[in-house]
Amino acid sequence: MITGKNFIGEKASAKGAKTYRTYDPKKNNETEWTFHEATKEEIDLALKKATTAFKAYKGIPGTEKAKFLRAIAEEIEALGDPLIQAYVTESGLPEGRAIGERGRTMGQLRAFADLLEEGSWIEATIDTAQPERKPLPKSDIRKMMEPLGPVAIFGASNFPFAFSTAGGDTASALAAGCPVIVKSHPMHAGTGELVSLAVIRAAKRTGMPDGVFSNLNSSGIEVGQQLVMHPQIKGVGFTGSIKGGMALYKLANERPEPIPVFAEMGSINPVVALPSALEEKGDHWAAQYAGSITLGAGQFCTNPGLILGIKGKPLDNFVAKLGQDIIQIAPSAMLHPNIHKGYEQGKKELSSQGETAIVASYDGDSPSNYGKQKVLTVSGTDFLKNSVLHREVFGPFSLVVQCKDERELENVLLHLDGQLTGTILGNAEELRQYGIIVDALKSRVGRIIFNGVPTGVEVCPSMQHGGPFPASTDSRFTSVGVSAIKRWVRPVSYQDWPQELLPEALKNNNPLNIMRLVNGTYTDKKI
Repeated sequence: MITGKNFIGEKASAKGAKTYRTYDPKKNNETEWTFHEATKEEIDLALKKATTAFKAYKGIPGTEKAKFLRAIAEEIEALGDPLIQAYVTESGLPEGRAIGERGRTMGQLRAFADLLEEGSWIEATIDTAQPERKPLPKSDIRKMMEPLGPVAIFGASNFPFAFSTAGGDTASALAAGCPVIVKSHPMHAGTGELVSLAVIRAAKRTGMPDGVFSNLNSSGIEVGQQLVMHPQIKGVGFTGSIKGGMALYKLANERPEPIPVFAEMGSINPVVALPSALEEKGDHWAAQYAGSITLGAGQFCTNPGLILGIKGKPLDNFVAKLGQDIIQIAPSAMLHPNIHKGYEQGKKELSSQGETAIVASYDGDSPSNYGKQKVLTVSGTDFLKNSVLHREVFGPFSLVVQCKDERELENVLLHLDGQLTGTILGNAEELRQYGIIVDALKSRVGRIIFNGVPTGVEVCPSMQHGGPFPASTDSRFTSVGVSAIKRWVRPVSYQDWPQELLPEALKNNNPLNIMRLVNGTYTDKKI
């Protein structure tokens, strides 16, 4: 069923001589599938088709695009067990995770379909003319969001479904009216091919134009570079490392026509454990965080890589219990030998810093490519002096920073890079007492959590999955939830435009029956 070919619109293609295979990290060997890397000719053809498709696709009613998104979800589900097994084989993740992530992916597609059917997301704004206004008459001005054009989406290593081929970036771009060219992640190209087949089947089934979706294989960086530099690409979505995201960002800004890159990158997701949390429920939080640090072999962008507290007996007890609990958890497979190698290097680098001490390190036997968890601790003073300790270690690793007082804790937070999440453990009274700590944490994160763990991202309209740089390249946007659609549109104003030539959303009779801002008042009434 997996052919190893690219999809250039509806057509499978394998013109390139360069091939590669994916890897089974649990078996520690290559898979049976051989993939053909996309050629420049195939890239150009995909963009030619996407540009042509955009002319038609942008004008297709939202209700019809919604049918397309729902059909994608149905076709993904119809792939059944072969898709789940490809995911498990190429990622090393368990079947339960695969099934759950598939459900999340289908849920995202249906959520965007709901958004399109309701229609108000385009933010139609109308200010009617005032020809009698003195000293000058006022024109009729109307504004709405319109799609950017074809966009390039880069699959993520750690979410073969939810952040890859038909994940949130692709779903939001298609919902916005933008054709999508996916640069498939080389670690799960087989999974990506099967999902691509589902998207193409759905496009045919719902009458979408050929070229609204393409999927390109690549084992290295060349295809991605060519995509970002291609003049027909109008935006980029990326989830991955700071190094990868910034390389794409730099390329996009060096183009004759710079384009936006919405990259979600590194994060160590600081957790502030206030005294009451450790005095009252220290053992509980130690168990919770042992599980959160090791969940999915620590391969979540919201993994709690930094835990902060104020020196004292409660923190000592928490650290000791965290160490005891975390080494009782059996390690699990990481996504790929290269991911495992990077984890071991990062762990070694932070462990070699002379200021750190080991809290716990799993030293038992485990198969190849399994991530052995480790927790270190360091003083707040030494953490502030050594920027190496601020780096993300992608895997089941965390660093406990022991601050001498509230002032040092605030200083540590203010010296952190931007993060996706920040967490406060404590009680409501302490939140008031430690207001400066809350403010310092909030200034560095996109999502602030009270008495919880950062792992586990709820897909809902209120979710913010993005944060100050370098957590993401633009902290105003989210890559999770229906607000992610805003990345792929821009506002366009129509001044003194004939009624019959206005977009449906801006006409006086409001044929779409959507909520609009008319002369400063939200209404769904006709004008």
